[in-house]
Amino acid sequence: MLSWPYAHLLLNHFPVVLSVSALAVTCLALLLGRRGLWQTAMAALTVAGLFVYPVHFTGRKAGDVLNDPWYVHQGAIEAHDDAARIAMWVILVAGAFAGYSWWRSLKTPVELIPAWMRTGLVIGALAAVGTVTYAAYLGGKIIHEAPVLELKRPPAGLQQR
Repeated sequence: MLSWPYAHLLLNHFPVVLSVSALAVTCLALLLGRRGLWQTAMAALTVAGLFVYPVHFTGRKAGDVLNDPWYVHQGAIEAHDDAARIAMWVILVAGAFAGYSWWRSLKTPVELIPAWMRTGLVIGALAAVGTVTYAAYLGGKIIHEAPVLELKRPPAGLQQR
């Protein structure tokens, strides 16, 4: 059965991977100056922007369902949620800018990608990667640093396989 935590885990990788991909392709575009690379970076950041709200929405629902379980450090979910909210807004803005730039570059196929678009894409990709990486790091800490993982034996009453 699909639960909110499971839905969040299914979706949350998209903004991370797409933002990192956008930054990597942006770096290639800076080095090689190819229009197609700039457009690819724009497309990746646009799609990251499309995925970021569903990821945030499912994350909020997952947090509501989990409701500070005993096996998670107190405050871990809230810290992740705070960082994720910032990442969501950064990626939404960067994605909207990239979407506009992508649309404009497709509309004028022979024009050089303007410097302000290239600059905005570099800044947007860097900001997206920075914020989403930190949010993902805090999200991983929710389970990977759970106190239950430090126990030598399972808690009393927990069924074993």
